[in-house]
Parts: sequence; structure tokens; C-alpha cells
Amino acid sequence: MPCKSQSRNKCWTSADNFGYVGLVLVLVGGASAMDVLVANQIRALNGTMVKISCTFTSCYKVDNTKFVMNWSYQETANDTRELFMIFQKNKMQPLNTDRLGDRVTFVGNLDKNDVSVTLADVQIFDEGLYNCYVRNPPDRVQGLGVIELIVVTELPPPRDTTIAVVIGASVGGILALLILSMVVVKCVRRHRKQELISDEQKMEEEAKLDGEGGAEEGTKKIYSLPEDVY
Repeated sequence: MPCKSQSRNKCWTSADNFGYVGLVLVLVGGASAMDVLVANQIRALNGTMVKISCTFTSCYKVDNTKFVMNWSYQETANDTRELFMIFQKNKMQPLNTDRLGDRVTFVGNLDKNDVSVTLADVQIFDEGLYNCYVRNPPDRVQGLGVIELIVVTELPPPRDTTIAVVIGASVGGILALLILSMVVVKCVRRHRKQELISDEQKMEEEAKLDGEGGAEEGTKKIYSLPEDVY
């Protein structure tokens, strides 16, 4: 659970989100070489801190000189995106906005493909869509995850969610293994394709060199006349 060090009245998200997290993962681009994984929707209690999680899979290790990432906010899907966090010049840079101010903090880890953030002192007007955009060259696929934040003013009545958590965790584990296996297969196929292309290029170069060598021998035969001709 995000913000484990916070007390319940300081940090809260709906238990349903964790019980069914395996069912609400957004896989951008299907089983491509890079996928962005986010919760479809999260809930936060007004006045608390909430973690907005975003992770990604990639065939390639993050190169800070090429890696591109940004977070943006939209009140609705029809509104213009407003950037509030970017990765630039090997540094994560928060951008103060009129809406979010300096309440956003990066809590991810690029070495673990994690670009999550936290939003402190959540307010009702923070509701909306939070977009997590990732590009990790040389992967040509770009990823975008969209999380809807819903802010509530009171805690829901307590209920036993043990069964839901167990089911959600099991389904989430199965989906994670499936995603991992598909990504591995995709990466292996990509590397094999690159090797085949390299082999074909080498064969073409060798054939070209052989052709040039044959032409030179032919030229020598034409102009090398017997001595008795003279």
C-alpha cells in the first residue's frame, strides 16, 4: 500500500483498487516490447497523500541520456494536457502548476522501471486524469498510461475484503507472469531478427567483394598478352 509510513488519516486509497489491481492494469500497445502498467482508477481521501503508480516493461535497460518521461494532468479527456513532471538532462524535474503547485514528488526508481509520483494534500479539484508517458530508446514503442483520480470526503464503511484481495492478488500474479513471458518472447524474436538482418548484410558485402575480385581477374587476363606476340 502506498505511503506505508503515513497513518490512516494521512494517507488512504480505496481497498478495492488493491483487491482488483490485477484486473485494472492498462497494457498500452498489447504485448509489445514496452508496456506501461497503471491502475485504471484510484481513490484518495481529501487532505491526504496519494501515490499515483506507473511502471513499465522494456527489452532495454534505461539510458538516462535517451530516456524520455513526463506526467501530465487533464480535468477531462477533452481538455489540454498540463505537464507537471518531466525527465530532462538526466534529471527528474517537477513543474509547478497553478493546480498542483509543489505538491507532487517523484518516488519512482528508473533502475526498476518505476516512474511513480505522490500527490500531497489532495483536494477535490485534483480529480481528473493523470497521464504517464514513457519512451525508452532503442525501443520504438511509446507508452502512455492514464489513471483517473477520484477524491472522496469521507472513508467508506469498513468491510471484509480478504477474499477480494486474495482473488485480485492471484489474478494479478497470473497476469504479471503472462505479461513477462510475452515480453521475453517478443525480445528474443526482435534480437533474432536483428541477427538475421546483420547476417544478410554480411552476405551481401561478401558477394559484392567476390564480384569485384572476379572483375579484376578478368581485366588482368585481357591485358596480359603472351610475350611471343611482341
